[in-house]
Amino acid sequence: MKRAELGYHAVRTLAPAVEPVAAAVARQVEIEIKYEGYFQKQTKEIEKFRHLEKIRIPDDFDFRTVHGLSNELKGKLAAVRPACLGQAARIDGMTPAAISVLMVALKARCS
Repeated sequence: MKRAELGYHAVRTLAPAVEPVAAAVARQVEIEIKYEGYFQKQTKEIEKFRHLEKIRIPDDFDFRTVHGLSNELKGKLAAVRPACLGQAARIDGMTPAAISVLMVALKARCS
């Protein structure tokens, strides 16, 4: 059913239900099966952002000392002063690589 040309009718043909299935239920099953991969990807992204929200950035953290960040991002981070990595990730121009660099710098500072 994940193929575009197949739908719930294929299931009905191959494995008929004992009781009739309402059209709305059949449509919902088809949607959930076809978009399962997207749902899983979104769930992983949500968990990743929840994790980033938990990683706090100290108030006195000096973003200018973080090697591997562009001067533009250092300036944006210094201006915004994000409280956590989740907030930093939402800054315009922030990349996943920059978040990783920032995470490493925070861990190095704390150890």
